Amino acid sequence: MNTGSAHDVAIIGGGAAGLSAAVTLARSLRSVIVVDAGEPRNAPATSAHNVLAREGGSPRELLAAGRREAHHYGADIRCDPAVAARRADDGFEVDLANGGTITARRLLLATGVIDELPDVPGVREFWGTSVLHCAYCHGWEVRGQPIGVLGTSTLSVHQALLFRQLSDDVTLFCHRMPDPSDEASVQLAALDIQVVHGIVDRLRGEDDVLRAVVLDDGHEHLIDALTVAPRFMARADLYQQLGGALTEHPLGAFIATDPLGRTEIPGVWAAGNVSDLGAMIAAATGAGVTTAAAINADLVAEDAGDAVRARAEPFPAAKGDIRDDSSAR
Repeated sequence: MNTGSAHDVAIIGGGAAGLSAAVTLARSLRSVIVVDAGEPRNAPATSAHNVLAREGGSPRELLAAGRREAHHYGADIRCDPAVAARRADDGFEVDLANGGTITARRLLLATGVIDELPDVPGVREFWGTSVLHCAYCHGWEVRGQPIGVLGTSTLSVHQALLFRQLSDDVTLFCHRMPDPSDEASVQLAALDIQVVHGIVDRLRGEDDVLRAVVLDDGHEHLIDALTVAPRFMARADLYQQLGGALTEHPLGAFIATDPLGRTEIPGVWAAGNVSDLGAMIAAATGAGVTTAAAINADLVAEDAGDAVRARAEPFPAAKGDIRDDSSAR
């Protein structure tokens, strides 16, 4: 079943990248549909930061405002997970979870990432409030407090150095990371960052507030916030169904694109965290605009080519116009 006529562009994902792309394309009079599962990655957070003129605002209100703006310019917003995608004669077909299929000439994937968190009891419970991953997103809110860093890889040393800029009470819990190198150990010591060896058993909280890191030997370290380094995995089921492959990264896996968002699959584009694991809201918004402009330019070129070919179709010749001049030789 087809739920409507073909669109110029189907955008899968209604976050910052997807909605900004929808606004840009709709303002160019493109027929756009945004398909959104309604599961924003930053839902646990109470505020969004580093968003010019919207600093500290609610992430959900930010998305609601984006939907209103996209709808104002004519974009169709469909709150329904996309479960399958395939190439069709005129572009792509996308199946929705609640039934129906949409068709589009181009496909923009703005599906974001999944945060694969360390398997430590309490990490998910406090995720987005007092368990954090980004010094730029939430560091100001925990400045000056006792901050722990849960070691998961050698990159955890870098996290400890970042958060030391914000507090003079930082503890690196080595947990399952390799022992810091000699150079890293010297840096940590010079900055008075405490290094604790041993496996973290769990996080302890009281009244929904994080209080301590508990080691497997029972020893507790009092902290107010804990930073972790999740593995960021692109939501790429549709991309893989279309034949695309993810690119591995020390922090996870993503969809590789050119600077304008074009993927290795003709007609498929990507923007936001799905193609840039470290993109914050403002960067994802900018990527959505840039990629939308590139998609529109691609469609403009295709439309112009179609018009040229239509104009160049030969008219039928009148009888007698074609002569055999062999008799004149």
